Amino acid sequence: MCCENRNPIFLSGDRAVWIVEMLRSESILHQFLVDAYCVMPNHMHFLVFGKAPTSNLLVFAKTFKQKTAYVYQQETGLRLWQKNYYDHVLRANEGSNHVAAYIWMNPVRRGLCKNFEEYPFSGSFIRPWKTSPKVADWTPPWKQRQMPA
Repeated sequence: MCCENRNPIFLSGDRAVWIVEMLRSESILHQFLVDAYCVMPNHMHFLVFGKAPTSNLLVFAKTFKQKTAYVYQQETGLRLWQKNYYDHVLRANEGSNHVAAYIWMNPVRRGLCKNFEEYPFSGSFIRPWKTSPKVADWTPPWKQRQMPA
């Protein structure tokens, strides 16, 4: 999910901590397990698994964006999120560990830290994660479409 106009709204540690706590509360409310998350200055990534047959990713994402956008707009008068977001349902041949590692390595790729363990606004709500990730070869499908043939 990208911030409106890619503004670095989460550059502030307070805002980044707030959005992580909102992710935690909304994931519980909507019955999702957050396996990996990373809040970057102008966007965020998260990998979730539904806990129940009634877990609905579209409702979860919509509610998360609405609630956080409302609070942010009340405080600042500004929009928090771009209208859309990118989602990807993992296929059987896509291991979640590779996706989690990709998410946690985002601040390293962006030069915000040297080791993913140093970045304070990423983690998991369901597993220990500060072990060396297998960065491997997972690339988001939308990036694969952008790569030259």
